[in-house]
Amino acid sequence: MRADASSLTGKHPAHVFRPLSEVLTRWAADGIDTTPFHAGVENTKRRYAAYGLAKMLPLNRVLVGCESSRVGAFGGFHHPDQGYRHLQMVAVITMYGPMERRSPERPALALLDLLRAYAHDCLHYGSRRRYVEVGGVPVRTQYGINYRRTSGQSYSAADQHGSQHTRNLGVVMEGACDKEARAITRQTAERFGVTEPSDVLGSLAFRDVTGTLTEEDAGRVVGVLGSEEQTRYATALSRYERGVNRRYRHFLAEFAPEEESECHARLLAAIISGDVAELGRWLDDRHGPGSFMGLFRTPGYFDPGLTA
Repeated sequence: MRADASSLTGKHPAHVFRPLSEVLTRWAADGIDTTPFHAGVENTKRRYAAYGLAKMLPLNRVLVGCESSRVGAFGGFHHPDQGYRHLQMVAVITMYGPMERRSPERPALALLDLLRAYAHDCLHYGSRRRYVEVGGVPVRTQYGINYRRTSGQSYSAADQHGSQHTRNLGVVMEGACDKEARAITRQTAERFGVTEPSDVLGSLAFRDVTGTLTEEDAGRVVGVLGSEEQTRYATALSRYERGVNRRYRHFLAEFAPEEESECHARLLAAIISGDVAELGRWLDDRHGPGSFMGLFRTPGYFDPGLTA
């Protein structure tokens, strides 16, 4: 699986995928200044090292799709069926904007989107994982601070549809990874003077990658003009903001008021190490004994009927 990623790229037969390092070289040859991306990656390395991440996702394990033969193809972080895949140890992403081209239509925004995706997937790559063999097949039983029995029973239950809050570890981990990735992207945009586009979709995409979307921005999705794929992209952007990032913000405000940054840092360190002991003690000091388990473990996690 790790030697051949065609099962992943094959889901997008219209797109041409190349390693991230090669894509950046081609963009530079086309006259695009890729310095902001490289500077952002260096900042990412420093920040992640402080959380305990010793190795970044290799650039040759990131495949970027572009030069699509599909009319109207539109890519970016919210393109469907992409992201980091742990068994293959490969991230599949797409170039932001119209994809029927070799280089991005909006280079500055595309580089920020690429940095957000890479920084995000580095945390998935660096999250603690544990596998066991079941019937000759590797089954992941731990991912970061989330757990799953070999029967498929997850440690925490899915959130109710439309909920503004979360008690789901998958959402918490995804939110923590994206909050950090967007903070890095925002710093990079500020350092290199990348400004927000004036059109609706460009504005939403810029605010999305920099973590500056507002409550009112969800209503702006209906104002996106363009192809069907552009409209779908804007809808996916809004859905992800509501289902992940907003819920994670509410979680931090609920359980770490005025200590959101410290709680976020402790969560990331635990996700990378796979050890919830320190995080658990920190939560216990504020909310009483057994806070982590009380917050997240679904009552049926150890039901005898679910034994593999």
